[in-house]
Amino acid sequence: MTAAQPDAAVREAAAGGAATLRVAGIQMTAAASVEPNLQTAARLLEQARAAGAQLAVLPEFFCLLGRSDTDKVDAGEADGDGPIQRFLSEQARSLQLWLVGGSLPLKSSDFRRVYNASLAFAPDGRRVARYDKIHLFGLNRPGEPAFDEAATIVAGRTPVVFDLPAPTRRWRIGMSICYDVRFPEMYRVLSPVDLILVPSVFTYVTGRAHWETLLRARAIENQCYVLAPAQGGRHENGRRSWGHSLLIDPWGEILSVLPEGEGVVVGDLDAARLDEVRSSLPALTHRTL
Repeated sequence: MTAAQPDAAVREAAAGGAATLRVAGIQMTAAASVEPNLQTAARLLEQARAAGAQLAVLPEFFCLLGRSDTDKVDAGEADGDGPIQRFLSEQARSLQLWLVGGSLPLKSSDFRRVYNASLAFAPDGRRVARYDKIHLFGLNRPGEPAFDEAATIVAGRTPVVFDLPAPTRRWRIGMSICYDVRFPEMYRVLSPVDLILVPSVFTYVTGRAHWETLLRARAIENQCYVLAPAQGGRHENGRRSWGHSLLIDPWGEILSVLPEGEGVVVGDLDAARLDEVRSSLPALTHRTL
């Protein structure tokens, strides 16, 4: 398995010494128990680091896609401690990466439900941000498996942005998870940001229909990069996830994509490209609502 590489224009910008940040999205097909997924994530994170990534992002529920919806409740960790959280901190520190752990289950006051939480760690292993998924997915289409995330997940309430300081620039990162991508008003609250993260487990049906369109729209309307690491493939529980992890630039151009299976998408955020798009079509300054 090899990393999907950024296109020639991105490589040229990086070689020219512009303010850039190399990012990696990890695509997995998560198993139904935690430990094998941590082993897979560790191997793919090493690939991302070898490709020069400074920020790596895992997919939603990278740690577990259980046979039952309640499996994630059983695997829920107390905020601040647990094997999954320790794994993320140790990986960030050992690989010297900014690392966002797609999402994992954290316990809530309701013993029947957990938070679907995305955690960001600095290269020294410190946790710098936590975002709890706000919009909870539901699907009830004839002939398709029904989904109701609210049965096992407590909705978050607060949008989250964190800053990633680099030698040439401070990058502003907006956090979100999967179904959030259907709610553009949330990203207006985050804006302006340089990068939006959308770790996901899109179903095959909804992914085929809407995934790329929604992600490109979020990049275009917010004039920022979008990195969407996804689950992609047939899981032990029989579910099939869409995959197609993407890195998209502020003009809506796809820089890197991995259709299915495990692997890494890699590309560079380019500050000059952000400035070019925002100055040539200053839509963010034209907002009136």
